[in-house]
Amino acid sequence: MGSRRLDFYLERLIAEEQFSFYRGIADFADAEIAPHLLEWERSGVLLPREAIDGMARLGLFGIAIDEEYGGQGGGLTELVLMGLAIGYHSHSAAITPGAAVSLGAKPIAGWGSDAQRREHLGDLASGRRMVVFGLSEPGRGSDAANPQVAAERSGDHWVIRGEKCWSTNAAWASHVVVHALTAPAAPNGKRSTCFIVPVRSPGVHYEEMSGKTVWRQSSTGSITFDGVKVSSAQILGELHGGFKIMVNTLNGGRLFIAGLALASLAFALDKVRRYAQERRQFGDQPIARFQRVQDVVLEMDIALERNLSWLMHLAREFDAGKATREQFAKVKIDSSRVASHLLVEAMEICGGVACLDEFGLSRHHNDLFVTRVGEGSNRALMTFSARPLFDDCADLLQ
Repeated sequence: MGSRRLDFYLERLIAEEQFSFYRGIADFADAEIAPHLLEWERSGVLLPREAIDGMARLGLFGIAIDEEYGGQGGGLTELVLMGLAIGYHSHSAAITPGAAVSLGAKPIAGWGSDAQRREHLGDLASGRRMVVFGLSEPGRGSDAANPQVAAERSGDHWVIRGEKCWSTNAAWASHVVVHALTAPAAPNGKRSTCFIVPVRSPGVHYEEMSGKTVWRQSSTGSITFDGVKVSSAQILGELHGGFKIMVNTLNGGRLFIAGLALASLAFALDKVRRYAQERRQFGDQPIARFQRVQDVVLEMDIALERNLSWLMHLAREFDAGKATREQFAKVKIDSSRVASHLLVEAMEICGGVACLDEFGLSRHHNDLFVTRVGEGSNRALMTFSARPLFDDCADLLQ
């Protein structure tokens, strides 16, 4: 598609080696993902194994894993850059390594024991394994701090029962990090524990969720636990410390989701600004000459530059351990909302052709909905993000 406004801004926001890293992944997505998207979508298939293997050979599943375990040794900044590079074409393709790293490998790297890291991280970095984070449930979405999936102690083991849903990468997962209730009477934030559970354990059952119209090449599964026995050695982090793992895992994931929203905005901006120069009407003049068209294109460009600068700043702050969870939530809220609004404006400019799957905008239109509810619903995130603004009655807003 020629020069991209996304590249124009990124090159000025990140270090030269980081931009080269981003461009290498973008070139891969141009050659190995974009040409096949229509075929995959029209066939109704999940992301093919050869595409996943291609991303694994590129090292995408090890982006944020230390080099001693065979990873790239990068941070969240590099993970966000990967999401921008692949998400420009397909959220489904981008979220596959994205969730595998931010929701799977990162919790084990951050809170796993030495034995757990040695067991899992090398295979995760190479793509031989994939871990899914079991968080959402049929009866629990935004209230994820109080899971209905429960683990009860039975002698020297724990027994897990319940169901997780909306689990990204479930079809390819080798293990599930299960966020389960272990101390119902404990104070809020100290009631749950995370367990690393192999998907082939007796009593674990996976089913792909059907009827999904968003992220169509991404696996989204329901995983049930029917009396699954696990040992204390499978506890990730501290007993009853699951809430801390969950919160910190989602913070980084929110920046990745914000990046996917901006990748869609960037794709739409390039598409509409070129279409407006090629589409000729009213005396064989390009519709780009109309100020109302120019206004929308300019609004898109302003939003991309502003939010991309904000996002990359927070990614660096995350890697330095400085930013707050409210900051992560706010960039995710704003990026997803502004991208959703402006993409519809872009589709109006393009008219009926924007409804055709081969044009690409309808794919991003559908997928942007996930950025508004994924890694925490915007409405729920707005609730806790507002609390610091009301110091005098913060206790009433809990």
